[in-house]
Amino acid sequence: MLSPESEVLERHLALFENKNILFFGYIKDHFAESIRKNSQSVAVFSSYFDYANQYDKAEFGLLCENTADLAVFYWTKNKQECQFQLFQWLFNAPIGQEMLIIGENRSGVRSVEKMLEPFGDIAKIDSARRCGLYHFALHTQPEFNYQTFWKSYRLQSLNVFALPAVFSSAELDSGSQLLLSTFDKADRLKGKVLDLGCGAGVIGGFLKQQFPKIKLTMSDVHAMAIESSKRTLAENELEGQVVASDVFSHIPERFDLIVSNPPFHDGVDTAYQVVESLILQAKQHLNKGGELRIVANAFLPYPDLLDQAFGSHTLLAKSNKFKVYSARA
Repeated sequence: MLSPESEVLERHLALFENKNILFFGYIKDHFAESIRKNSQSVAVFSSYFDYANQYDKAEFGLLCENTADLAVFYWTKNKQECQFQLFQWLFNAPIGQEMLIIGENRSGVRSVEKMLEPFGDIAKIDSARRCGLYHFALHTQPEFNYQTFWKSYRLQSLNVFALPAVFSSAELDSGSQLLLSTFDKADRLKGKVLDLGCGAGVIGGFLKQQFPKIKLTMSDVHAMAIESSKRTLAENELEGQVVASDVFSHIPERFDLIVSNPPFHDGVDTAYQVVESLILQAKQHLNKGGELRIVANAFLPYPDLLDQAFGSHTLLAKSNKFKVYSARA
């Protein structure tokens, strides 16, 4: 099934004929396959591991270094992330480089006009499915300084570093704050700990600082989150492994604690599926007596899932918006 963005691109198949094509940005389908037979070559690059893990022809990473006659960029709702990805790629592109930018109007794709106008000719060439399709030709390469995109803040003695679109990138969110409040130094936490959906590395980094004896693993699907967590660990001189994984797809081992502030606002249906997989599979990744501890929006039906997977659960803390749940294997 094609996304609305790809349905618009499908109206312009002639643009892809006999060219080397690169797809990158926030891709959600396999439209690239449909043009492969009429193009010279097709490359797909994604900074989202859940997509790359399902589509084996996609390359996963933070910095895209592929070249192409025509690039196709899928806009995401985070403007700064789009700027990072577009400027990073165009900084190395030749003058005259052609690019298509496609995105939903509600995600703010219109702002690409102002973003790219100083660097070349940009024009809307189609509008359908509540999406806008733009053509861009590069005249002047934009400057790209990787370091200017970093944000940082301090959580007690922990210095947190984050790239655009990473959860908790500007400040500690109230859900994570409530989750962390349930850990006490008297707990004497030890053993193997997994921070699933680590974002900027706040939860895992804080626990490693408070409980130095734990063996920490952190994971996320977003390349920017993975890079952010790695830097948060490095800047605080903390040991830990950071891996790309779609929930447990690339995490084979078992842990004494799995802790998570899972997504619940990136498309409710999609986010719920992620958390459902997390809860239902967690027991298989816990040692005997191991614990799953998560924070969730209070209105979401996670207690039923926890009882289904573990038989019971405990409510550790709650606020007006969030609840912290614990379940043991």
